[in-house]
Amino acid sequence: MSRNPLIVAADLSGADHAELLARRLSGLVAYVKVGLELFTATGPAVVERIRALAPVFLDLKLHDIPTTVGRAARNLARLGPELLTVHALGGTEMIEAAVDGAAKGAAEAGLEPPAIIAVTVLSSLAGEGLASPASLAFEAIAAGASGAVVSGQDVAEVREAVGPVATLVVPGIRPGGQPANDHVRVLSPGEALERGADFIVIGRPITGSEDPAAAARALLREVGMG
Repeated sequence: MSRNPLIVAADLSGADHAELLARRLSGLVAYVKVGLELFTATGPAVVERIRALAPVFLDLKLHDIPTTVGRAARNLARLGPELLTVHALGGTEMIEAAVDGAAKGAAEAGLEPPAIIAVTVLSSLAGEGLASPASLAFEAIAAGASGAVVSGQDVAEVREAVGPVATLVVPGIRPGGQPANDHVRVLSPGEALERGADFIVIGRPITGSEDPAAAARALLREVGMG
């Protein structure tokens, strides 16, 4: 494996704390994830602060009518994230609007557009009675998304459905038998990557560590990159 697969979730409520985390992880991770907690606590400027230190995965899971999502994606793309999430359940027109809006916003800011990543099923949910993650991912990618967020339990099936090029992100990863916390569908880092994940999202095992950089290095060694 040559590509760094590690995304660290900065699920924090303070911009200074998040910036310090990004500084400690600079050069060690593929992306720092900015989610709803951090974005709503600190505002859009936190994306630019973190982007100065590490690439940003902006995980806001946009889900609304196509016009609204397109305009939101346009605004968010001006901040310079490299990945931006939408909900796959929003449908193909909404995803197309997100892709188009992100392209326009990035162009206005003189930036590359973020890859639109469609969230299929939240990793806090069990699978019974939910829409097929493979179908949701396939339809989202057909509509222009670059990839999908899928649970570890679904990643092999989704990879088979969408082929080798699409980017698959697996959240809720727990290294070395650590507790699952809010996540129901959990794999180890190595298991997720073996099943077809491109990127794995890890939060508390790294952000809660006294030495986040050392924790990140240990995880990369666990998957054969250290």
